[in-house]
Amino acid sequence: MRIERVVCFLLFFVYVTIAQDGIKGQIEQINKELARSHNVWLKHYMSLQSYNDIVHELNALKEEIQSQPNPSRSLTHRIETLQRQQNLLKDYAKEPYKALLEVKTIEDIPEITNPFLILSGYSFMKLLREQQDMLQNNQESLQALLDMVRKKYELLLELSYVDKSVDVANEIASTQRMLEELLGTQKILETSMDIYAQETENIHTKLTNQIKNQVVKIAYVGVGILITILLAFLFKLTLRKYILDTDRIYTASKVINFLNITIIVFILLFSYMENVTYLVAIVGFASAGLAIAMKDLFMSVLGWFVIILGGSVHVGDRVRVVKDNSIYVGDVLDISMLRITLFEDVTLTSYMENRRAGRIIFVPNNYIFTTMFANYTHGGLKTVWDGIDFSITFDSNYKKALKIATDIGKKYAKGYTEMVRKQVHRMRDKYSLRNPNLEVRSYCMIEPNGFRISLWYQTNAYATLALRSTISGEIIERILKEDDIHIAYPTSKVVTGADGLGGEEKPTESKAVLGAASIDKDMS
Repeated sequence: MRIERVVCFLLFFVYVTIAQDGIKGQIEQINKELARSHNVWLKHYMSLQSYNDIVHELNALKEEIQSQPNPSRSLTHRIETLQRQQNLLKDYAKEPYKALLEVKTIEDIPEITNPFLILSGYSFMKLLREQQDMLQNNQESLQALLDMVRKKYELLLELSYVDKSVDVANEIASTQRMLEELLGTQKILETSMDIYAQETENIHTKLTNQIKNQVVKIAYVGVGILITILLAFLFKLTLRKYILDTDRIYTASKVINFLNITIIVFILLFSYMENVTYLVAIVGFASAGLAIAMKDLFMSVLGWFVIILGGSVHVGDRVRVVKDNSIYVGDVLDISMLRITLFEDVTLTSYMENRRAGRIIFVPNNYIFTTMFANYTHGGLKTVWDGIDFSITFDSNYKKALKIATDIGKKYAKGYTEMVRKQVHRMRDKYSLRNPNLEVRSYCMIEPNGFRISLWYQTNAYATLALRSTISGEIIERILKEDDIHIAYPTSKVVTGADGLGGEEKPTESKAVLGAASIDKDMS
């Protein structure tokens, strides 16, 4: 019987030894996994433990140094080293898991009030998801650490049944403290995550609804703009169908385009401007500043209204602009809100003043208020008065010269005279015209070098230079055929003898005489 008890005891001892070794092996394996895990929670916890150990050691060393009247240098150095370590780890003592438990306050939540803020809304929701994912990763990391510490604690409890040593008891106590602290931290983290998840869900729902509203508003605004553009297009088609005057069609198209753009701008403003009074205030201040800084620009826009509504200039008109002693004559190619575009043709002005033509001239609309602006074809007129002057000597038959000039003028200007008479008759409804004389006119004026014959006639506003050239050539040809008409022009001659006309000769005396001289048949 005694032998059986011994055998049982030995078997029990062997079993306990084997079980003890197995438990220790598992605990050692867990310790290795914890050392290799690089778990951030474990690092923070170990830093806190290191801080507490340093505090305990410092307190012990301070008590020791107080008991010694002359402490050693090594003891003082040790205290200084521990104090520096304590300063480095003091943040972990106050809030050891602050960086891992910190939930950023949700601030500056965007309000999606226009399409341009949709991207900012998506960016903000992405930022919230990233913050939530980070908290989720911290929770998973903490749970993994808790699982290992809990398993280690259970193994230590099993080991305590067979191993009553002080080391095991101390390790159980430290593991239990670690487990309790991590469990408390886990509860804080779970609470923070629940609150944050609820807030992010509310914000996500709010931003999603705002984005949907903006998308719907974009659709409505787009439909409104398309309808406006379609109506403008239909109006233009109607104008081209029922109005034959290309100038009027062009002007009406410009007005329709301006109104179309204005309506689109107002649609956008009233769609995305919530406070209309705020808009009025902004427009008021902006207008005051811009009116000063951009006076010429606003004057050009105002000039455009005057031109379009007043009808003083149309596309296709021939106009003359004088600015800073420069004269430009050309045809209007386009009238925009800021400027009139001219094509400079070969005209009498080009011949006499500029000696250049073919340029594109840009005239700001504000010039209509401050600059000499002449329209050769206003009110349907297609003709202008043009004049040709030539001089004859005092002994010429000026009456015949006047008749020649008048006959030639009537010959070439007859059609234009009839045309302008009809045009002037139509203009009486708008202007006070009292039977103007539109016939060809010739005048004779006394000048220092002879009679000046001035011929005035109606000509096409777009071809003044060509008709002037034709009439000038024919006048010269007719005058040269007449014996009693002599063209006067500045010349010089050498006078010899008494008076240059014959008689007794005197010593030769040369002098230059400038004045009017007659042209004989032999052109002497």
